[in-house]
Amino acid sequence: MAGACCKCPVSVSVLRRSLSVAPRGCGSAPRSAFLLQGRRLGERGLQEAARPRSALRPAGFHRQTALLCLPCQAAMTETLRTCYVYLNQTSRSFAAVIQALDGELRHAVCIFYLVLRALDTVEDDMTIPLDKKVPMLNDFHMYLYREEWCFTESHEKDRQVLEDFPTISLEFRNLAQEYRDVISDICHRMGVGMAEFLEKKVGSMQEWDQYCHYVAGLVGIGLSKLFSASQLEDPEVGQDTELANSMGLFLQKTNIIRDYLEDTQEGRHFWPQEAWSQFTSRLEDLAHPEKLESALSCLNLLVTDALHHVPDVIAYLSRLHNQSVFNFCAIPQVMAIATLSRCYNNPLVFQGVVKIRKGQAVTLMMEATNMIAVQTIITQYSQEILQKVSVTDPSRDKTLHILAVIQEKSALPRSGFSSRTHHLSPMYLSAAMLLAALSWQYLSTTAAQAQGTGDMQ
Repeated sequence: MAGACCKCPVSVSVLRRSLSVAPRGCGSAPRSAFLLQGRRLGERGLQEAARPRSALRPAGFHRQTALLCLPCQAAMTETLRTCYVYLNQTSRSFAAVIQALDGELRHAVCIFYLVLRALDTVEDDMTIPLDKKVPMLNDFHMYLYREEWCFTESHEKDRQVLEDFPTISLEFRNLAQEYRDVISDICHRMGVGMAEFLEKKVGSMQEWDQYCHYVAGLVGIGLSKLFSASQLEDPEVGQDTELANSMGLFLQKTNIIRDYLEDTQEGRHFWPQEAWSQFTSRLEDLAHPEKLESALSCLNLLVTDALHHVPDVIAYLSRLHNQSVFNFCAIPQVMAIATLSRCYNNPLVFQGVVKIRKGQAVTLMMEATNMIAVQTIITQYSQEILQKVSVTDPSRDKTLHILAVIQEKSALPRSGFSSRTHHLSPMYLSAAMLLAALSWQYLSTTAAQAQGTGDMQ
């Protein structure tokens, strides 16, 4: 079984080193969370768990496992340390929350992320012909047990995870059997799903759910099973695949909605045809000014559909006991509902990428550390959406209904609103502040370049 890392809080010196890693102007903003935070991985899913486009960071950038204490790093094998280097290179934002997980779960999630990042890189690489790509996606889970397998023909930004896949697969095989079984199974199912949608457009709303399940819901299911396998969470967390799937779908749909313009400009159509065909004959036409009313109607329909996952999100988070797992899961979810609030009935979705403010993001990261705070945040943003609902919107009744359900599920006793850090221990409050500080530094140093280079995660 992989050796458990300590639960020590991150020292101030590590915080300072972490904040000094990123020179101003380097990198670009994260697309989303791993469950989050990828377009294909539900980093379309934690932070926000996306399809990379920006240039690779300069050599030596983020070359250390900055958030792990020195004793933890010293206890690692050289190959495991290399895996954390790849984690920091391929998911700057999400790397922080992975490394904040307790014990051996941290290593399992790190390897899980890298395996799926490698799979995602194959799927994203348009230079690989379909007759070669489809078998690779279907068989990728088997490469985990082939010591020497690697792929050196990719032209994607994150190709190092394919070129040095033997390092990742070695650490995969070093994991406990219960972790290996979960990772291999999810990798297999995701690869098959990716292969299915390579030449298949998202047509019906049911197919939208199916696509989001393959690229994000499965990540939520896999993570939940890892949480339970680590014994940090109860078995029911990993067994209830419906709730876990909803966690991923909520993040994925939020990012698909937000990224309308970028996707259509690059010839990718992720908005379901069943939705947009009610308002236009071509999806890209919704960006035309004369189509604004139809565009907003379609947008609001999809936001309403995504909001149907929020009651499941509340139910899922309420089951979690471990603080590091709760933070890991809650932060991207509150980011998502804040993003949906910004997107709802907003014409700017058809003019660029709508994002929440940097300060708002850091506040959410600091506050989303317990269930009372999360329910309060959800209530706040659902009320914001409610205030934007137009009397003429075709989805008005459905929107009002799901918002009423969300308000009921997130309702708190009056005393619950007095503090968003109720019963939060000093150690975890410090961890939340550390994460917020790291995120603020990241967002501040990447905002300028993000406008010119697009999202990168």
